Amino acid sequence: MPSATPTPGPRLVLVGPPGAGKSTVAAALARRWQLAVRDTDTDVETLAGKSVADVFVEDGEPHFRELERAAVATALAEHDGVLALGGGAVLHDGTRAALRDYRDAGGVVVFLDVSLAHAAPRVGLNQSRPLLVGSPRAQWQALMDARRPVYEEVATVRVSTDGRTPAEVAVAVEDALGAPSATGSDA
Repeated sequence: MPSATPTPGPRLVLVGPPGAGKSTVAAALARRWQLAVRDTDTDVETLAGKSVADVFVEDGEPHFRELERAAVATALAEHDGVLALGGGAVLHDGTRAALRDYRDAGGVVVFLDVSLAHAAPRVGLNQSRPLLVGSPRAQWQALMDARRPVYEEVATVRVSTDGRTPAEVAVAVEDALGAPSATGSDA
């Protein structure tokens, strides 16, 4: 578990590309630590009243990004559990600044890294991922090449998810944070 000293906001924030396992790892960590879990993509869907894919198609990416920025700002201010951000949330200057402030105040941002070979089966590289339409593998790789420096900029630590189950990634996150692993196999 992250430091015993309480920091404002979430106990831990997960960032990374599509297919890194942010939502499933957030849920695994929340179970292990007996905390609430929150996903900003779900927050955006609730706010918009439709799926992320529908927001992209019907309202456009700029509108989605503004909803996402607002969802991240709200979650950083209100949520005290494990928080998973949408893959592109870190692209907004205001979100990066908020994550830096959170991190500088003692918060933990974990970059869940994944290779294309391991991301592809997880996301299916299909049209439910609006930014991966067309040539999904090439789109994912271009997206990752552009975003990797941003993920690294905001992160406290990096954990690879390649070849690991969500439970194994949860343990790797705990190890990276220097925290003892939780007992039990429910992660």
